[in-house]
Amino acid sequence: MTQESINKEILIEGVDTRELYGAQDVYLEQMRTLSPAVKIIARGSSMKVLGAKREVASFERKMNALVEYYIKYGHISTEVVSQAFSDGLSDSVEPVSDRDTIVYGNNGNIIRARTVNQRRLVELYERNDLLFAVGPAGSGKTYTAIALAVKALKEREVRRIILTRPAVEAGEKLGFLPGDMKDKLDPYLQPLYDALNDMIPAAKLQKYLEDGTVQIAPLAYMRGRTLDNAFVILDEAQNTTRSQIKMFLTRMGRNAKFIVTGDMTQIDLPRKSDSGLMGAMATLRDIEGIGMVEFDKRDIVRHHLVKYIVEAFDRAAEKEAPAPVVRLRHKHDDERNNE
Repeated sequence: MTQESINKEILIEGVDTRELYGAQDVYLEQMRTLSPAVKIIARGSSMKVLGAKREVASFERKMNALVEYYIKYGHISTEVVSQAFSDGLSDSVEPVSDRDTIVYGNNGNIIRARTVNQRRLVELYERNDLLFAVGPAGSGKTYTAIALAVKALKEREVRRIILTRPAVEAGEKLGFLPGDMKDKLDPYLQPLYDALNDMIPAAKLQKYLEDGTVQIAPLAYMRGRTLDNAFVILDEAQNTTRSQIKMFLTRMGRNAKFIVTGDMTQIDLPRKSDSGLMGAMATLRDIEGIGMVEFDKRDIVRHHLVKYIVEAFDRAAEKEAPAPVVRLRHKHDDERNNE
């Protein structure tokens, strides 16, 4: 039986709807995407919702929960909207406060720990010199690591930042590419540059690159170095072999901070079993001074669709996984065992 359609007006009270709907209505559009069964018309503090009675009631409950969250915490983000209109707001989306601020970026932009595991990474950084941060694309592990590095540099805890990444696509043999070391590795390090550009003014960043305060160090060229007074980030560590990651970790010098990031679902090595990341984490897990954070889909802070893309690929991978081989027992086996 077809449900009765209704047109209900929801009044948004006690909040600034410009903040609730987001710049250029980005959060409002997200609500529409996550609520395809209803039509939403928003004018100021008045929101008209058209659809089946049950769907409209469901949307109203979710909207009220979102408004209550905003009133309580004074904060909203794409992940909060996603939680409110899909899974429901839970402990995985925690309020953001001043203590979550990591560093102030360009144009007064505040770089914060925005999820439970981002906050955990920041907390572990305070009492560990080596951190591992692994998890899916878009969970903010590398961005948070960059923010911590910039903070350490601004507060003069370290003298330089060193960024490194295995250039798997070039087989670590970068000599045939044109330009100097920086030019050769730039294509592989662009995500790190993007994060730095959010946090350091362009002119100052250029100066840092020229005087070595910020260094670009291909993993293949790290051998033999001792890294003192440095904040070093190894990105895409799932593409390192066991010997490479051991070599990298043993570069650690005095007053150094190391963060290793990776995503075990995106191994580009010829054989996935060659990756040394998980083996290194298992080997080092119980050593004092080493912290580990495993990010998950709840930490994804890119476009709200990224979470669903990751989940879809995970389901597909599970279906494609080979079934375990079950060997049937025959009476001949028992006869042989008894011989």
